[in-house]
Amino acid sequence: MNALTLPDIAAQASGQALPLEWVGMCGIALPVVMDGQRIAAKADAGVSLDDGGARGIHMSRLYLALEMLEQENLTPALLRQVLQRFLDSHQGLSHNAYLRIHLDLLLKRPALVSPLAGWKRYPLSLEARLKGTMFHVELKIDVPYSSTCPCSAALARQLIQQQFVDDFAHRPLQHADVLAWLGSSQGIVATPHSQRSNAELRLQLADFLDELPLIAVINDAENALGTAVQTAVKRADEQAFALANGQNLMFCEDAVRRLNQALRRSPGINAFHVRVVHAESLHAHDAVAESRWNWEL
Repeated sequence: MNALTLPDIAAQASGQALPLEWVGMCGIALPVVMDGQRIAAKADAGVSLDDGGARGIHMSRLYLALEMLEQENLTPALLRQVLQRFLDSHQGLSHNAYLRIHLDLLLKRPALVSPLAGWKRYPLSLEARLKGTMFHVELKIDVPYSSTCPCSAALARQLIQQQFVDDFAHRPLQHADVLAWLGSSQGIVATPHSQRSNAELRLQLADFLDELPLIAVINDAENALGTAVQTAVKRADEQAFALANGQNLMFCEDAVRRLNQALRRSPGINAFHVRVVHAESLHAHDAVAESRWNWEL
């Protein structure tokens, strides 16, 4: 059969004249380029169907336009080019284009003290929209960290104080005895509870950015929290991590405030929505806090 005679059902008129806000594909497997390296990703690509009389869009044209992501480093400018190709291939049908990219960013992070280093995974997604001449890019990234409860730390200190009173109430204080007591499980009878936690960052990026501020955002967030989870460690690193947790006691409210202040100072961010989740070790539920800046609900 000649290709020109193949039926094009999508080109037929719709039985209902109803425009649609989003039509496309989700979960498209493809590589994207970051720092010259190809990374496995998944994409959700779509356009609006503004011609309510048309039955459908040309999904294969969206799929083919995604090939641009295989050739160049992933930047806001490249995302805009892909979206523009979506619209150019759907003239008369669509005025709005959408693209979401999901991937895992792997960064090699150094240990706190020792020369060791290891890979840490940061799940992230990029959402880009082009509506007429209005271009919008949003970055979503998860940053894991450790949080130690200030309340449990205070309660543990009180128990240690009481044990000290009990053990030394009727004996003279000798430096060597106190030092040995502080290093024993008999003296340190309680410890505060801590939990692995996660900061979910949603950032609206400025249009003028030449590149995605992925590493800068991660560094700003981890520096603000002070207790980023570690990869390869020796005992010296584990001790330094315990010290960092002890010096950064925080409720979920404290953590989200720290991130708010840090992200406001980060260049290239027009707005953000931050959500932190502390996976409680005391309770069977999570502690959660959220904060927004310039974020339109």
